[in-house]
Amino acid sequence: MPAQASAILWAQWRSFSNALRRGVSGAWLAALVAVVIWYGLWCALAGAVFWLASRPQAREVVERALPGGLLFVFVYWQAAPWLAASLGAAVDLRRLRVYPIARRQLFGIEVALRLSTSVEMLLLLAGAAAGLAWNPAGHGRAAPVALAGYATLNVFLASGVRSQIERWLARTRIREVIALVFILLAALPQLLLVTGVSASLRRWLVVEATGAWPWAVAARLALGEGRTWDWPLLALWVAGAWWFGRWQFERSLESEAGAEPASRRDASRGAVPRLWRLPGWLLRDPLAAIVEKELRSLARSPRFRLVFLMGFTFGVIIFLPLILRASRAPGSEPLGAAYLVMVGAYALLLLGDVAFWNIFGFDRAAAQAYLLTPTPVAKVFVGKNVATGVFVVLEMAAITAVWAVARLPLELAAVAEAFAVTLVLALYFMAGGNLASAYYPRAVHPEKSTGASSPLRVRLLLIFLYPIGALPVLLAYGARYAFDSQGAFWAVLAFAAALGAAAYWAALDSAVTRLERHRDEFLAALTQTEGPIRVG
Repeated sequence: MPAQASAILWAQWRSFSNALRRGVSGAWLAALVAVVIWYGLWCALAGAVFWLASRPQAREVVERALPGGLLFVFVYWQAAPWLAASLGAAVDLRRLRVYPIARRQLFGIEVALRLSTSVEMLLLLAGAAAGLAWNPAGHGRAAPVALAGYATLNVFLASGVRSQIERWLARTRIREVIALVFILLAALPQLLLVTGVSASLRRWLVVEATGAWPWAVAARLALGEGRTWDWPLLALWVAGAWWFGRWQFERSLESEAGAEPASRRDASRGAVPRLWRLPGWLLRDPLAAIVEKELRSLARSPRFRLVFLMGFTFGVIIFLPLILRASRAPGSEPLGAAYLVMVGAYALLLLGDVAFWNIFGFDRAAAQAYLLTPTPVAKVFVGKNVATGVFVVLEMAAITAVWAVARLPLELAAVAEAFAVTLVLALYFMAGGNLASAYYPRAVHPEKSTGASSPLRVRLLLIFLYPIGALPVLLAYGARYAFDSQGAFWAVLAFAAALGAAAYWAALDSAVTRLERHRDEFLAALTQTEGPIRVG
């Protein structure tokens, strides 16, 4: 790769590694979580795939499973970044125009960066290719070449899909609808596993090793059962994916300057404009003004609207197979509050990145007003948390409405339990989120519908923090199981709420102290702009 492109990629790597090195303990913890836990699990899965593919006696199992497995790789490769609301590293075309780099080299950088969202699938394909090639039967000698071609196809296609969808998302009026539809489609396969796949759809997908779909062609070649035209057909698929990726990249490069401007329509116009003034009737200024400002700004943010919509749509769909399977089981009892609580907890996880862990991100440079006005900083934290609590209640109300529309069993006691548990969990999330927002602020563009809002280190730490925050609530369920009493459950949950309130005020005091002592560092982090290559 030419020196200019290599220098840009090296600068991106240095920026990424420096972000992890802010504090030795944070760097070691990030490495432990990212490498040992996450990629360690995928390496173990790749090892299992290698073991199965290398066994001659498992030939029939591999023949049946490989086409469907490659179809899973295809779907995951294209949909996982959107499902996780994180698009990985990407070239910012507006900033790279100043560099003397040819367009074909820029496309090469874009394709190379697509690997940042597909390491897991590369591990699986490598395990399958090595296992088939290692198999003593000798039928899979061509597997490394066939699966390498299949991986190349997915990389090119992922680049084109990303470019196309990002242009759609630039259109203010349809960005949330497009992103939501794409994410809901990602949940369709697991729903079909429960409800069943019709024979015609199964034949159309050609999950068996027949037909001309790329996963079927690659499976035949990897198994040593390729036909005369399979290699040219796979090459044709790769060439088509390359053309699509390059075409979409060129379109994005040309349309970057003419992107649609952000909408300036006031969110208070239309449906219920008086709702935003409700805090002024219930609270006193300046707290009421902060809550009203936060409600308005979050409602105008496409990023927040997307995850809010996902909470009561995708959040229900993702648990629907489990609910249907449980209800169909012989002798199954009526559905209780457990499933509704799980959906509410999942909705909190989705909201966390935009409403808990980086509450000053949308303010960006405007956050300096909080430190210049005579309003106590503690009231700013409380005001933002109150606004978040309002949206949590609205989210749970929407989930309950969808639950009722879907005609799932619903009882008043189950609804009350789901609301109570979700609000207690939200209290613990607010406590941790205030600390994270003070210690690790990050500027976020509210007009972007996708991408992570909180810093990478915070997202890695959440793997440990989520179970800790949920432990007091789990104790309430343990008390109900041990004593077989609803009274015991509510008593322990009330204690968990009181403990959460104490933790909230202690965390609030620590967050305020941190912000006031390091205000220059805090403001500098919120005024930083993205480099030529961004990670989201």
